[in-house]
Amino acid sequence: MVLALLVSGIVVVLVLLGLFVFGLRRRLIQKSGGTFDCSLRWNVPEESGDPSGKGWIYGVARYNGDRVEWFRVFSYAPRPRRVLERASIEVVQRRTPQGEEELALLSDAIVLTCRHRGTRLELAMSEDALTGFLAWLEAAPPGQRVNVA
Repeated sequence: MVLALLVSGIVVVLVLLGLFVFGLRRRLIQKSGGTFDCSLRWNVPEESGDPSGKGWIYGVARYNGDRVEWFRVFSYAPRPRRVLERASIEVVQRRTPQGEEELALLSDAIVLTCRHRGTRLELAMSEDALTGFLAWLEAAPPGQRVNVA
């Protein structure tokens, strides 16, 4: 009986510690500012008319100079999962979520289809975050090529 209580107590402490580390990591990512909620779907096929919610990963993006660092929300990794350089991002189209995507994404999300170094990807973010993202893209230093559709 005592052993079962001890094991249960340890499990509860470990779960609480894990939740605390999730919160601490998110706080550290947001500490420098310039963050926004952003779901990502990487390496989307050209002919993808797939409105299913498959492939979307919920994350947080952070502006860092001339790049956007994207972190998975449900991860303990201190480093970004993807890094997008401003000069390499080409915006292809903007659309609203379709079909089952509406269930996989946040309620006010807008989907932005882009290319980054030959890889097709989709970013889903709020209208406000999208406005900021497009402004950041267009604010490239003189001499840099920016492709915004």
